[in-house]
Amino acid sequence: MRQFVCPSCGAGNRVPVDRDPALARCGRCKAEVLSGAPLDVEAKAFARHLAGTKGAPVLVDVWAPWCGPCRAMSPQFDAAARRVGSGARFLKLNADNNPELCAQYAVQGIPALLLFLDGRLIARKAGLMSADQIVDWVTLAAAKAAV
Repeated sequence: MRQFVCPSCGAGNRVPVDRDPALARCGRCKAEVLSGAPLDVEAKAFARHLAGTKGAPVLVDVWAPWCGPCRAMSPQFDAAARRVGSGARFLKLNADNNPELCAQYAVQGIPALLLFLDGRLIARKAGLMSADQIVDWVTLAAAKAAV
């Protein structure tokens, strides 16, 4: 059983492994649970997604609006999210608005990718990456963590 957090109301939604999570609707508000697009989050929503997503990776892009490499990676991150689809939750976290989370996860350079599985940090990577590199990195890191 996998579980995802509704981006609209924050409710946890269980999705059987044999069902496509891309088709899941929230049991509370009926919104689409996974759209295939990254979600912009602040600290509270970030914590809710980490705690409420089970059985699927959560990939966080830590970025800032003034950062050239972050702006260059944004469409790559979006493309990776579309390719991975319901296989992972993609989040975007503005470093300027969330310095406490950056400190908590020792983010020293941006863009930075943080990969979580069942609420625990399993991998991190800093620097500009293409969509192919992001997908390959997430797939490999999640497979290693699942073993």
